[in-house]
Amino acid sequence: MRIRIDLGSQTLALFGDDGACIRRYPVSTAANGPGEREGSGCTPRGRHRIRAAIGRAMPIGTVFRGRRPTGEIWTPALAAAAPGRDWILSRILWLCGEEPGRNRLGEVDTMRRYVYIHGTGDDQPMGTPRSHGCIRMRNREVVELFDLVRPGTPVEICE
Repeated sequence: MRIRIDLGSQTLALFGDDGACIRRYPVSTAANGPGEREGSGCTPRGRHRIRAAIGRAMPIGTVFRGRRPTGEIWTPALAAAAPGRDWILSRILWLCGEEPGRNRLGEVDTMRRYVYIHGTGDDQPMGTPRSHGCIRMRNREVVELFDLVRPGTPVEICE
């Protein structure tokens, strides 16, 4: 398995071991565009791997803070009560860069920037860059992806 995220088309494709695309999902990447620098709010490019998979067996809509469930389940009412909150929901696939100097180590370290593939609120559009650097997905779709991949799965993020 391998994942390819295309920033231009705002899509995530999952490829099987035979190279065939087996799933394609709309996503939302960084509103600030592509970039690797810490504090940029950009989505990092290049070769990555899933370093950790967090949230297995949690209910869809589980709210995470600091990669831990808060005990909340996302609803439109909860979102209305916390406007502007960056919702990290359902599952987290934490990425680490594979290219020293580009997306690993120093001021360009994807993992230390806490860049994830994660679920987001149902009120958020897909196909439009709106995140703070992460790759946002629909909750049911991130759960499906989570169940198909494992830590170590290669992830390529390209323009």
